[in-house]
Amino acid sequence: MAAGQSVDPARWRVMFDQAMARIAGRFRRVEPRATARAFVLGLLSGVERKNCWQLAEEAGHARPGAMQRLLRSSRWDADEVRDEVRSYVLDHFGDDGVLVVDETGFLKKGLHSAGVQRQYTGTAGRIENAQVGVFLAYASSRGRALIDRRLYLPEHTWCRDPELRSGSGVPEQVEFATKPRLALQMIEAALDAGCASSWVTGDEVYGQDPQLRSALEARGIGYVLAVACTTRVRINQDRTVARADGVAATLPRDAWHRQSAGAGAKGPRYYDWAWVQTGADRNRCLLIRRNPATPQPANSPSTCAGHQARWRCPRSCASLGSGGASRSASKPQKARSAWTTTRSVTGPPGTATSPWPCSHWPSSPLSPSARSPTRAPRTRTVQSAAVTRST
Repeated sequence: MAAGQSVDPARWRVMFDQAMARIAGRFRRVEPRATARAFVLGLLSGVERKNCWQLAEEAGHARPGAMQRLLRSSRWDADEVRDEVRSYVLDHFGDDGVLVVDETGFLKKGLHSAGVQRQYTGTAGRIENAQVGVFLAYASSRGRALIDRRLYLPEHTWCRDPELRSGSGVPEQVEFATKPRLALQMIEAALDAGCASSWVTGDEVYGQDPQLRSALEARGIGYVLAVACTTRVRINQDRTVARADGVAATLPRDAWHRQSAGAGAKGPRYYDWAWVQTGADRNRCLLIRRNPATPQPANSPSTCAGHQARWRCPRSCASLGSGGASRSASKPQKARSAWTTTRSVTGPPGTATSPWPCSHWPSSPLSPSARSPTRAPRTRTVQSAAVTRST
């Protein structure tokens, strides 16, 4: 659910029980089934550190052995549980949702957690010793939740060191995949599982990958994806090539339309929007969003694809406001690129374990509130977006 919504504790408990009953059959024995329930409740609790010791204490266990066995040796398939969670979310959140891809980092002190190395992570805003996971969320008018995950394995270390991989339980068949490739795998899995979403959104990491964009277009899926401000687009019926930020800077005043990007902590979040067709096939456009208070050109645009009926401005601007324009962040906002899209993550990962099978599974999306009601979502302004319509 979106932050700030009220929750009926009794109703939440009923729905939680329903969700746990749905995945109960994925655990062969009653002991891990009960431990899994206690584990998830611990992840959703106010315990500050989500490790097995703390979760066991929260559950009333004398020792963390049961929690540790659940993650290391109990027989259950994390992907099968993922499938049940995804099905549960889609059943309850309806068909009007948007698929949202984004990555996040898990800071680590050791060297043996699967995929860990010194690498950039937005969690810290700098290069740190961390794991990085790519996540897929489903966001609709009824709420938002994580429905899939992939652990990113760095190419030149973990993908080329068999001893390192075997020590952390990384399967031999797992090969290097870029973050956009991992995102595409999750998107295709969700669509193949019956997800009726016709839109995908993500930040510049994903918008800069032409293979991801092409794959989405091939499946007839619309998208709103950030790209760099240096991206060159074709305008004037494909006759002129220009940088995206240059196009934004030369637009006349009447090209901008003020629309809300959704409700914020202080009311509607109004931005100025502009729409520029790119290419010659009328299927690709540049969508530009700027903050009325600071209407200078932005640093990086977004790319989108969608059915032509959705792209009549200003209606398109309003619809993209909820899908490709607001980005919830889990850390204080820094002054940086204004060309971003949606991030819809329900909260920080809860598991503190490192081995491959479970280290990439985040906190359950079944929390009664995606984040603390006292914390308002933070957004970054999107000042431009390249748009592509799928046929």
